[in-house]
Amino acid sequence: MDIILSVFLPLALAIIMFSLGLGLTLADFARVAREPKAFALGAVAQLLLLPLIAYLTVIGFGISGELAVGLMILSFCPGGVTSNILTRFAKGDLALSISLTGVISLVSVVTVPVLVGLTAGHFLGVDAPPVDVTALGVAMFAITAVPVAIGMLVRRFAAGFADAVETPVSHLATGLFCIVVVGALASNWTVFVDNLPVLGPAVVALNVVMLAIGTALARGGGLNRGQSSAIAIETGIQNATLGITVGSLISEQATGLPPFSLPSGVYGITMYLVSIPFVLWRRRLAPA
Repeated sequence: MDIILSVFLPLALAIIMFSLGLGLTLADFARVAREPKAFALGAVAQLLLLPLIAYLTVIGFGISGELAVGLMILSFCPGGVTSNILTRFAKGDLALSISLTGVISLVSVVTVPVLVGLTAGHFLGVDAPPVDVTALGVAMFAITAVPVAIGMLVRRFAAGFADAVETPVSHLATGLFCIVVVGALASNWTVFVDNLPVLGPAVVALNVVMLAIGTALARGGGLNRGQSSAIAIETGIQNATLGITVGSLISEQATGLPPFSLPSGVYGITMYLVSIPFVLWRRRLAPA
């Protein structure tokens, strides 16, 4: 288990973020200025509404302590390569999806450490582990922003190579993610099963509600079907690997998957059960 958390987990996250960078260009960030309304609605849904709904989910399902902090950590995480892939399959606005994922992934390097510190203090009080915001920010920068930047540099100076390796790297990232989630849950099977009756419905409810809110917000804002699909998926699909990693970074637990990471681990499985029917529905709505 230790090798999964110490080696495969950061490696999986770094490869996932590198894969994201391979699909990004500076034009994706410039698109934010050209299409401010669509980006703003997506950012509001992900940065403000998602944590709010997650907090209400914690209260509504009676989740407390470290698991409550873990669910909030998940809500602070940006989307990932998975959200881009699902947006493409749903025939959504892939450019908007990539822009949201890229920008919010970089913003999260600053926001996640601060919000995690505040959340831990709120739910755990004096029992909260010491959260070194600076150290957590540096760690997140090293395993998220740096791989994204490297991927973008590869795209900029070796576009042909980037095109050739983007799909294999994405598959490798997915494989490593599966190893992390399955291995982490298997080694903590008793804890997982004991908490599944609460965590399972909670993360599924959060997933369903956020997909619905993202869709409604985009439609209410007058966006087209493709943009609505992109915003809904970006809002409803979070980077579970990052959630597991952050939970492990702040935990004082020496071995095993900490409770802070359990919600992200459960979500890493259930999000596909929820999102695939939604994606198929959005795909059917797309013009031929």
